[in-house]
Amino acid sequence: MSTDRQHWAVVGGGMLGLTLALRLADRGKRVTILEADDRLGGLADAWTLDHADGSMTWDRHYHVTLLSDANLGGLLHELDLDASLIWGTTRTEFYTQNTFHPLNNAIDYLKFPPLRFFDKMRLAGTILYGSSIEDGRRLEEISAEDWLTQLSGERTWAELWQPLLRAKLGENASRASAAFIWAIIRRLYAARRSGLKTERFGYIDGGYDRVVRRFAEVLRAKGVTIETGACVQSIHRSAHAITLRTNTGDRVFDRCVSTAPAAVAANIAVDLTTAEKARLSGIVYQGIVCASVVLKKPLNGCYLTYIADADVPFTAVIEMTALVDKQTLGGNTLVYLPRYVASSDEMFTWSDEALRAHMLPAFLRMYPHLTEADVLAMRFSRVRHVLPISTIGYTHRLPPMTTSIPELFLVNSAHILNGTLNVDETIKLANVAMTVLVGLEDATERQAATLPASITAPPDPDARAA
Repeated sequence: MSTDRQHWAVVGGGMLGLTLALRLADRGKRVTILEADDRLGGLADAWTLDHADGSMTWDRHYHVTLLSDANLGGLLHELDLDASLIWGTTRTEFYTQNTFHPLNNAIDYLKFPPLRFFDKMRLAGTILYGSSIEDGRRLEEISAEDWLTQLSGERTWAELWQPLLRAKLGENASRASAAFIWAIIRRLYAARRSGLKTERFGYIDGGYDRVVRRFAEVLRAKGVTIETGACVQSIHRSAHAITLRTNTGDRVFDRCVSTAPAAVAANIAVDLTTAEKARLSGIVYQGIVCASVVLKKPLNGCYLTYIADADVPFTAVIEMTALVDKQTLGGNTLVYLPRYVASSDEMFTWSDEALRAHMLPAFLRMYPHLTEADVLAMRFSRVRHVLPISTIGYTHRLPPMTTSIPELFLVNSAHILNGTLNVDETIKLANVAMTVLVGLEDATERQAATLPASITAPPDPDARAA
């Protein structure tokens, strides 16, 4: 272990920031985490849903673990939580034209009414081909629409892929490269690579509330200082140091790594060059408005329902208690209704009452055995910067982790390449980023080789002079 006692600031206490702090502490660094919220976890945090029959605490957004999530599995082992993973068999459906269609096996796909037999064969070929591609960066040069239409055909694009992309990306769907949908195909197909005929998903007993609490315990035991309610308003370079201005006062550190979304980093890192800020601001993000709904009754026992109907004001239906033991959640049903929108969408300004009036009627129409009296609670999460979209030529325009300020590093979800945003990929990003942050002596050549030049390259000389 290094005896270097440089004091590092980690801006952001999500899973990325927590993992970076752990890796830095293990290298002998002094570390302080500054988290603007009053709780840790970021997109993986938990909240409490109060209702007339009691309350439940669970993840604010839906999360699931796949058998292939080796990075998450390794971290859970470090936190002594790997024995807390619970696995179950789940089902998937597709909702179109007011009808549910199961999509769980080859027979279900063959019966899928919107597509003809030849369309289904091309769809299967698209999924198999996409899952076999190891490096998706070359797919950044073609749009998702063009790639999917070439492989699956016009009908499958119109009846399946286009509605799914619109539901996920809204007005940004036309900007997505083929690498975006490839990453999703690859991750979800991994759930079946073991040869299982049904999907096996997992969750941590106690949810991410338990994971984050345990994470904080481990970090504090390693000497990491954790400050919540500490909003970083600006980052300045001073003589041989980095000064962070927060709502609680100015703080001085030797080095800083910010995990804030790219657009936020562009605003708070005031000494970056104009060119660096332009690159950061150029990352296109998708936001989310997500309803957590507590019900007296279950839906239909299906974990995930994709929605293609344009008049349904949410992207999918996730019946969490189709996977999680209901007794863990007080015997009630927990459902998520996510709506992915552009980060500038006016829906972020809507009140809870307006969002409820917008979403609940459509939800009850989908499940006519429910009435409004069965809805015990409905709470809304709003996050503007969730999902960086892999647009055309994404890797070439990606801001590097290094900056024109030697003591300042930027690492965020925009740096997830050959993957899609989830906890496993976030932990992988933190592990790989350490090769940039401190040049780990034990980093393998293969790890270093997987880092695109855009991540590690020093700032462009022209940009430095800008």
